[in-house]
Amino acid sequence: MKELNDIIIAYNKAVSQNKKTALVTVVQVNGSSYRRPGARMLVTEDGEITGAISGGCLEGDALRKAQFAIFQQQNKLEIYDTTDDEDNKLGVQLGCNGIVYILFEPIKNDDINNPVNLLKKVAAQRKDAVIITLFNPNKNLEQKGTLAFVNDAESFFKLDELHALQDECINMLATKSSIIKNYEGSCSALFQFIPPVIQLVIVGAGNDAQPLVNIASLLGWNIIVVDGRPTYATQQRFPNAGRIAIVKPSEILSAINSDEQTAVVLMTHNYNYDVAALQQLVNTNCKYIGALGPKKKLRKMIDELNEKGIIINDDAMQNIYAPVGLDIGAETSEEIALSVIAEIKAVFAHRKGESLKERTSEIHERT
Repeated sequence: MKELNDIIIAYNKAVSQNKKTALVTVVQVNGSSYRRPGARMLVTEDGEITGAISGGCLEGDALRKAQFAIFQQQNKLEIYDTTDDEDNKLGVQLGCNGIVYILFEPIKNDDINNPVNLLKKVAAQRKDAVIITLFNPNKNLEQKGTLAFVNDAESFFKLDELHALQDECINMLATKSSIIKNYEGSCSALFQFIPPVIQLVIVGAGNDAQPLVNIASLLGWNIIVVDGRPTYATQQRFPNAGRIAIVKPSEILSAINSDEQTAVVLMTHNYNYDVAALQQLVNTNCKYIGALGPKKKLRKMIDELNEKGIIINDDAMQNIYAPVGLDIGAETSEEIALSVIAEIKAVFAHRKGESLKERTSEIHERT
């Protein structure tokens, strides 16, 4: 989602400067590749690039082809094949043993439903969404491009015949997954599932919260810092936080608007505040609640809540992480912040946070 937001910002800037742009999208991968279908970058007519479609090996050639698409004002498909000696001669050496299909779409700024404006619709709401991009694996045929989006509240289809794909979109929303489907006439469709950006709520505005905010900011997460102390919870101390909330723990829910893409870290170093905050959060739809401190502190907090008649069921306990963070031997506040951010990312990606060398299956799931 950060890449998507960066593209939107870059596009708005280009429009203000009266520059033409093209959206470049990975629409299909056969074999291995650094980026998967749905990776995007924006290219301006004068060569500015925002986003990435590879580890850097494709961007140079893709830049030239994007500029050519802008000049022609026509969608284009390019296929990069690492087994093709011609690609190596051209200096396009992917090193991933895969075939990558890249779609180039020149953006018409006067079209309110152009591909970037559809991405804006996705980014404007904290809702799961599906974007549909039509392409033809035969690069010499018509490439229709990014034409539709669907979430649970609204949908838009630029072509009437695309309404037939709505059921597929609803299925992708339900399964939270992406898929590529092939249809008659050699047309293919990338149904890309896009969840909202992770919302990180940091309960506690001490000095050790600052590196947590800074790392999350680099990832483009929405950040809310919550504390009851106005001298600690300030924008000056946390310039990278999207919002500062000075509230009592009983008011936390009204301050954060939690959803399934929300992670909370309790780190006030004030036991009473933390346990009161946990009481508010434990039965919400937050998928991650981390608590700084040893396991015995968490057990004490849970026992105290049980005595109040607040029973934490097994499903809710699965979402509580204490001690917080991955075991990387963290000591300093910066190292602890790194371990916490890594654990949150792993939880939302449904991964275990183990070394990739121990992984027996592919790093990226197939679309």
